[in-house]
Amino acid sequence: MSLTIRCHLAISRSNRIPALPITLTHRMTHTTTSTSTTTTRQSGTEAAPPSPPTATAGDQRSNNHYHNTPPRLSPAGAKMANSKYEYTRAFENPRYLLPNTYVILRLDGRSFTNFSASQKFQKPNDSRALDLMNASAAATLKAIPEILIAYGASDEFSFLLSRECALFNRREDKLVSTVVSTFTAWYVFLWSRHFTEEGEELQTPPSFDCRAVCYPSVGNIRDYFAWRQVDVHINNLYNTAFWALVIKGGVAGKEAEVELRGTLAADKNELLFSRFGINYNNEPVMYRKGSVVYRDYRTPEDEDAEGAEPSASVKPPKQRKQKEGERGTTAIQERKLKTPREEVGRRAGKARIVTEHVDIIGDAFWEKRPWLLGSGN
Repeated sequence: MSLTIRCHLAISRSNRIPALPITLTHRMTHTTTSTSTTTTRQSGTEAAPPSPPTATAGDQRSNNHYHNTPPRLSPAGAKMANSKYEYTRAFENPRYLLPNTYVILRLDGRSFTNFSASQKFQKPNDSRALDLMNASAAATLKAIPEILIAYGASDEFSFLLSRECALFNRREDKLVSTVVSTFTAWYVFLWSRHFTEEGEELQTPPSFDCRAVCYPSVGNIRDYFAWRQVDVHINNLYNTAFWALVIKGGVAGKEAEVELRGTLAADKNELLFSRFGINYNNEPVMYRKGSVVYRDYRTPEDEDAEGAEPSASVKPPKQRKQKEGERGTTAIQERKLKTPREEVGRRAGKARIVTEHVDIIGDAFWEKRPWLLGSGN
């Protein structure tokens, strides 16, 4: 026997949703002893329906404003406190980055124009500030062994994760927050080592934002880093010309902008040389090419030999050959490591973290360091 009740759901205190009709069906079972059955038949009265079961703590939620509790999405095996407030976890919406893709995590200084002004950075470039950025990037690589390589200039740095990287199960918010917080922490921690004079203490706290972008192929990664290095050249040439006009030429900022508007690279080079005697090609290479921070599995002796392989004592991650069934695909290569993060950390710990200011647009840099792009494809 079943009882159908049509009712309207009360409006939640926290969710202003229109009341919707709900149909509830309760199947009633009548179980009695033979004695009670006989008594009922003799009296000619109908037996009363059984009382509803006692409500549990979870069922009691249906009587208050938690009616619209979404399904619980706790991961398997997760241990949570059993309370009526646990449902709020279901509103979390983690985003997992695409598997089988490279991940670039690019961070930028937030309001760094104001920050650099408050710290009185030298114009157009302050070598102390750039060295601090490089040191913070190197410390971040050491702290997060899954990072293959980093490239940066000015107030920006890009960190590359491999296609096989499974750190935080590729959860975007975890990756972004970990990288940007680690970098920022080291930036503050190392500040006093690069700004040592009296009065050069931090006046305002620095901050950075970060984004994650997935790229499917080595070609995309090569083009990405080429794009960033071309931007470094364009921006630095402009800044060098602009500040030469302002500092050495005594031109107002607005007038300098007007004078440089629409000029090509050749025009800026001519302006610097003819008016200020500056040969842009003689500017420090760090200003013109940016900084590459990576793990070098070669020994210093290996670097002296052209085209030398990494030392047998410090091997980079192995490049496994594809099996017959895998050829012609871009499938992620097999990983048989029982503890991949420990293995990655063990290998990375044997490598030197180096900072160089070299061309990364051409092939030479990448061909000499094949381990930087992981499994390839």
